[in-house]
Amino acid sequence: MIPTQSNEAELTVNSTGYYRSAGLKRQRKQSFYLIVKRSLDITAAGAGLICLAPFLLLLSLLILIEDPRGRVFFSQVRIGKDQKPFRIYKFRSMISNAEELLDNLLAQNEISGAMFKMKDDPRITRVGRFMRKTSLDELPQLFNVLKGDMSLVGPRPPLVREVAEYTEYDKQRLTVTPGCTGLWQVSGRNGLSFADMVELDLSYIDKRSFLLDLKIIFKTFGVLMGSKDAY
Repeated sequence: MIPTQSNEAELTVNSTGYYRSAGLKRQRKQSFYLIVKRSLDITAAGAGLICLAPFLLLLSLLILIEDPRGRVFFSQVRIGKDQKPFRIYKFRSMISNAEELLDNLLAQNEISGAMFKMKDDPRITRVGRFMRKTSLDELPQLFNVLKGDMSLVGPRPPLVREVAEYTEYDKQRLTVTPGCTGLWQVSGRNGLSFADMVELDLSYIDKRSFLLDLKIIFKTFGVLMGSKDAY
């Protein structure tokens, strides 16, 4: 009996069919993940704003008491998914004319790369320093999550001037929706370099899943309890 030999054309067709099927499965899995992720974002952000409403009011009063000249909320243009700009919201943690003083402080940047961080930034108010230490100034970003500009978990949304310094490699971190927290925040935050942040973000984008998002969210609470790297 003559053994049957596979035809090269058949192997090519079968191989093509296999990769197409595998690609469709990955695409369906990713689509399902994004639906679940968005559902979690809306539910958690909405519940958070309702439950924290009295605390948000208290923080607002403290901000106004220390510096009545400024506003309670601070908004700033950031770059989101696919390099689209959006306006991010935070509690104001700096004096009212902080942006005007930035140029004089750029030389004292304590992080290498396209990002500005200064541990003893003189523009930060006393209430603002406490909020930054505990990341409470980030709470208004729950409004951004509801709007869809941000997710609970994702890469940190950069400033316009930061993206102007990005390489094409760095811009890969802008291919997904930015988040309130992410691998960078739970892996060292300001103790890491800009290059480290990019690598962590790209690792998250490659491996992201519902389980990984939950791990990052729970780890974020632990980091906030001892946020020595936040400023």
